[in-house]
Amino acid sequence: MRIHVPAALAVGERLTLPEAAAHHVARVMRRREGDQLVLFDGFGTEVGAHIVSIARREVIVQLDEQREALPESPLAVHLGLAVGKGDRMDFAIQKSTELGVTAITPLYTDFGDVRLKGERAQKKLDHWRGVAVSACEQCGRATLPQIHPATPLADWLGARREALRLVLHPHGSGDALPGRAPENAAVLIGPEGGLSDTELASAHQQGFAGWILGPRILRMETAPVVALSLLQVRYGDL
Repeated sequence: MRIHVPAALAVGERLTLPEAAAHHVARVMRRREGDQLVLFDGFGTEVGAHIVSIARREVIVQLDEQREALPESPLAVHLGLAVGKGDRMDFAIQKSTELGVTAITPLYTDFGDVRLKGERAQKKLDHWRGVAVSACEQCGRATLPQIHPATPLADWLGARREALRLVLHPHGSGDALPGRAPENAAVLIGPEGGLSDTELASAHQQGFAGWILGPRILRMETAPVVALSLLQVRYGDL
């Protein structure tokens, strides 16, 4: 069982698990004293541990040994993803994390119909980060991808400096993947209604090449899975 703990993990020390993690270990997974756990800090450190004591709201663990963390993909991918409704974003973030994405920025686009402000925006960001944490616990990653606050597409485009920049678009595009592996990549995926002509033009001006994934138009939660899989097979660790 793998648990994310946002704290320093020093072998030989004892650690009280955060409340949410303690509840999951004791009440959901019903672990007992002496059971083994794997803890990771989200920055690449992973340790083996065992449960020393379990109280009603407190779980104390002993950090036993340093473990070799799963290496990150050699290809760092920053995904710019138009904000979608409900479970679609959760699915896209979960699967992108499993496929080794380095960072995700939710984007406000012309044809996107979701806008988040104030407390609602922070609550949604916390939720998305929690989705990524759960995906890392499941898939074996010890490094969390960065989930950035939602931002207008123009701001995200203007900040891009990745060696390979791709925008998914079903028309007028081709195989934009170079033969030589890039150090990093940015992938732009629009909303269900697609990107506007103005947005596409802006992306091209910022060095984004059009990339078509096949003859069928994919949903916004499917496109990241296909795009990241292809990039990881060609340049990464799949």
